[in-house]
Amino acid sequence: MSENGKVLLETKDLKQHFKVIGENAFKKVKLKAVDGVSFSIRKGETFGLVGESGCGKSTIGKTLLRLHEPTSGSIIFDGTDITHANMKPFRKRMQIVFQDPYSSLNPRMTVGDIVGEPLDINRAYSSKNERREIIIDRLNLVGLNTEHMNRYPHEFSGGQRQRVSIARALALNPEFIVCDEPISALDVSIQAQVINKLIELQHELDLTYLFIAHDLAVVRHISNRVGVMYLGRLVELADAEELFKNPRHPYTQALLSVAPIPDPKLNREKGRILLEGEVPSPVNPPSGCCFRTRCKHATEECAQTRPEMEEAASRHFVSCLREKSIPEYVSA
Repeated sequence: MSENGKVLLETKDLKQHFKVIGENAFKKVKLKAVDGVSFSIRKGETFGLVGESGCGKSTIGKTLLRLHEPTSGSIIFDGTDITHANMKPFRKRMQIVFQDPYSSLNPRMTVGDIVGEPLDINRAYSSKNERREIIIDRLNLVGLNTEHMNRYPHEFSGGQRQRVSIARALALNPEFIVCDEPISALDVSIQAQVINKLIELQHELDLTYLFIAHDLAVVRHISNRVGVMYLGRLVELADAEELFKNPRHPYTQALLSVAPIPDPKLNREKGRILLEGEVPSPVNPPSGCCFRTRCKHATEECAQTRPEMEEAASRHFVSCLREKSIPEYVSA
């Protein structure tokens, strides 16, 4: 993390609602994928975003890059409000590594052309030789070489394909990269290699990451700070070690209680918090606290009042009306 703590990217009350077909096939309803999320990411840090599938993590990442147009709220990048701005000047500075390396690479393009495509679109070279040198440099950065340029995606393993995706994201020397579950489609044996490569590149190129994942162990390893999402809302935010050692929101406690840990004995002995019921639909979220329908600590007040993010401890923010009365949960 950079020492000056400069904020590179910030969201304020960001909302992303989609119109989808409801139970009545002739009428569309509003799906609240992201429902009022605010956070900041400092230059040089990795901000982790975790939560169950469908909670809005990936939607936030794509909305930050304006791959989805935000419904409301604001996105500020390096001091400039880009919520409705022309994104062409910012595309070079903001990139994404998608979740699935099998579907995010064009099977009809060679690796050289895949990595070179951002250069072509932005006319970021003065000659064919310069284009080739940039492509080779980016491939070398991710552990590939010149021989791979003329091959096609189907000739590579999953881990190699994700390296190609990372090389493409690095083509224009960006400052900020959204890593949208970049290892979830890979074999466990390959995941550590990709994570270590991302950390190495961050230190070498002074990159800033939004790292989206559902694997808590990976998020703890790579992140400086972590935000926990539930049903389109941010429910807890803290420095990574603080959040994992002292989770304060009942949803975060439940997530950590079922996460496996390396020590088999501790894994058997630690208490698990099992949540009852299903995740509510983002089409019709609960009133008040979005988590109250699955929370054993919920009261009538939780149904009436939507909790705001408040600082429960130094740099530790929680969105819970009952936070002070919830028993402490010490994670392993």
